[in-house]
Amino acid sequence: MPENRPEAILRILRKAFATLEWLTFTKNPFKTLIATIISQNTADRNTSKAFENLSKNFEITPEALAEAKTDQIEKCIRVAGLQKNKAKTIKQVSTTILDTYHGDLGRVLSLPLKEARCTLMQMPGIGPKTADVVLLFSAAKSTIPVDTHVDRVAKRLHLAPSGGGYEAVRQSLQSVYDPKDFLAVHTTLISHGRAYCRARNPLCQQCPVSTLCPSKQLRDT
Repeated sequence: MPENRPEAILRILRKAFATLEWLTFTKNPFKTLIATIISQNTADRNTSKAFENLSKNFEITPEALAEAKTDQIEKCIRVAGLQKNKAKTIKQVSTTILDTYHGDLGRVLSLPLKEARCTLMQMPGIGPKTADVVLLFSAAKSTIPVDTHVDRVAKRLHLAPSGGGYEAVRQSLQSVYDPKDFLAVHTTLISHGRAYCRARNPLCQQCPVSTLCPSKQLRDT
């Protein structure tokens, strides 16, 4: 069977970014959750610094962070920005996991995907992207987190509807890719968005998938 366009795009991007190191989230789901909260609207480098600062001052467990003072958490993660909101979310979600699930987030992740996702999103400060990151990276669940890079690249490559919101993009990507490739789809689209398919001044002439990009073809007509 001939290779279809989505498959060809993924194959090329996997090759293009094969040598790049990816920020691999820990298999500890609670640490993944905290790192993802910190990462919101923040560069990877500052996320790493903030998480490292927090780890030096507190054990990254629901028990420790539920008991921590909010201003102490703020101080640790200041480098990541939006520290007041993030610290409040970290303390609230830690308390929820401690009180409701006895500190064991694995009890949530063991649920079927739809139920686990819904349960996570009912926790304080957890939206669909944060839930999907935890589910994909720490529970190997079949979902594709959609950040700004994934959203932009998917739409430019016509892998998702141009006017679609988070769920429309996620469902569109999941409909054209095999679940075994969801992690690769997420990471390669982000890498491509950072390296070539930038929000401003995309590097279309250097883009490794330019011949498969409808947006590039439309611009050239």
